[in-house]
Amino acid sequence: MNSAGMQRDGHPTEASMVGDHLAMDLLNTEVRSHGEPVDYWSTAEDALRWLARHGIVPPSGAGGVVPADLLVQARTLRAQARGLIVKRKEGKAGDIKGLNTYLHAYLSAPNLERDRDGNLALTRIARGDAVASLLGPVAEAVAQLLVEGDFALVKQCEHPDCILWFYDRTKSHKRRWCSMAVCGNRYKAAQFRKRSSGEATPRSRPAPVGPRPGRPPTASSKRSGK
Repeated sequence: MNSAGMQRDGHPTEASMVGDHLAMDLLNTEVRSHGEPVDYWSTAEDALRWLARHGIVPPSGAGGVVPADLLVQARTLRAQARGLIVKRKEGKAGDIKGLNTYLHAYLSAPNLERDRDGNLALTRIARGDAVASLLGPVAEAVAQLLVEGDFALVKQCEHPDCILWFYDRTKSHKRRWCSMAVCGNRYKAAQFRKRSSGEATPRSRPAPVGPRPGRPPTASSKRSGK
């Protein structure tokens, strides 16, 4: 898992790549810091840099020019992906029309090329407009998650102040934190301070009355009807 560089206050300068799935990292371009929402996509250049970090580069001939509507389209795709993933996590059906718009605009063609060892490889190259070529692979990753993903492994960090998502690929499937080095240690440190001050330290948190913003209801809340 890759993480972004850290600012002096301990918060990343860029969206962390801890989701272990492109669709999860897409959702993680929006975070919460000190209780306030943070959007790592403030400009089209921000979105383009994020795409480049994931190996998605502008189509051939773009000349490095950032499409004017990339930011709007990227944010819209992110919102649609979040809605579909949350619905799927809740066991509900979401509206797939918006996502299909991105999928249908993503045109590609087979391309025969040689790899580093000189062997032939069949790949696909983008053939549509710049925005569709850039966001198409992201939309496809979201679609693949919805169709093929095990949603028992689609999780959000258990730290109460974190909303990051991840796909739990650990062998035991017991991953709890977006990052053990960040939220895991933050939680342990908080529990240590509570024990040191003599406060009660329950082994587990009480079930919330309702889901946190951006977080689907828990199984316990469904059973209780809350």
